[in-house]
Amino acid sequence: MKKFFANIFRRLLRRLEDTEEIICEKKPQEEIKQGSTPETEENVINLDDFKKRSRKVNVTKTSFVKKIVTHGPKDIRDVMELMEVPIVSLSKNRTAPIIYESPDGITKVKISCHPPYYVASIYDWDIILFVSSKLQESINNVSDIPPRTLIITRNELLKAISRHSGKTNKKELEASLTRLQSTLIETTIRNEDYRYRSGFSFLDSWGYTARKDVKEFRITLSAWLYDITCSKGALLKVNPEYFKITSGLKRFLYRTARKHVGSKNNRWTFSTKTLYDRSGSEREFKKFKHDLKNTVADNDLPGYIMEWTEEDGKEKVLFISREELEKICVILPEPSKYKDSITSNLSQQSP
Repeated sequence: MKKFFANIFRRLLRRLEDTEEIICEKKPQEEIKQGSTPETEENVINLDDFKKRSRKVNVTKTSFVKKIVTHGPKDIRDVMELMEVPIVSLSKNRTAPIIYESPDGITKVKISCHPPYYVASIYDWDIILFVSSKLQESINNVSDIPPRTLIITRNELLKAISRHSGKTNKKELEASLTRLQSTLIETTIRNEDYRYRSGFSFLDSWGYTARKDVKEFRITLSAWLYDITCSKGALLKVNPEYFKITSGLKRFLYRTARKHVGSKNNRWTFSTKTLYDRSGSEREFKKFKHDLKNTVADNDLPGYIMEWTEEDGKEKVLFISREELEKICVILPEPSKYKDSITSNLSQQSP
């Protein structure tokens, strides 16, 4: 009897298990009728793939909404009107004001700083070169007026101005932006009617945002600098090698040469006194002239040759474009000591 009831109990259990399997097989079909999707191989979502796609969508959305600059400018450009006046300091730690007035009295510049900050330097100006270059690209490619505020990824900014990425350079960029914002400007340049009063600077504001997907700077130019930068024909292309110049004096001399020596004027001469006034140097004139003479002897400006000359009892510096010297080498007969000197200079300038 015990075996009999045991067999009946096993049969009942088997029927129950068969019934559950039938219910489980029919359940997906019932869900399909109600509008659900069966878990076939095509419809199963891999969680890792889903996370990757989600991250991509988020980055794209952020880039679109904020218009983040993701590529450095094709050409680096400088503001032409500000290339021949002492608008920035040649040294990094200047606190004394820069005061300049052109010989005709038309152009006046006074640059000062808010303690405890220093006056913006020619190295800080690299950021303005990048921003002005992006504005020029925007003007060339888009019919709309470019914004005064640009959002720029940190790595692209560092790469464009030839600085390595890292925490140190991030702090240096932040310090540069602070000086560009805190430096006060009083000038008649594009301000003859004194529309802009003292108290304006190169930047109205700046900020830095760090997230997992992107690290970016938000830079807003002052209305004065923005108006100059967006004017037609206001910018000049700069040799990318400029960013590798470590001397503030050499950077000033390059900007001076780039402004005055071009396709039409292949050479230009300045007296040492004129260069001294336009540099805004804090050094005594005698010491400045000594530094200038050594710099001319180095003769390593990208694209230009410098020569120390003397006319009418005045010491001067002659700037000649490398292209002009190449033409002279073709014209000069052999042998020529002058040609040998030029050829030597050209070889030093070759990249």
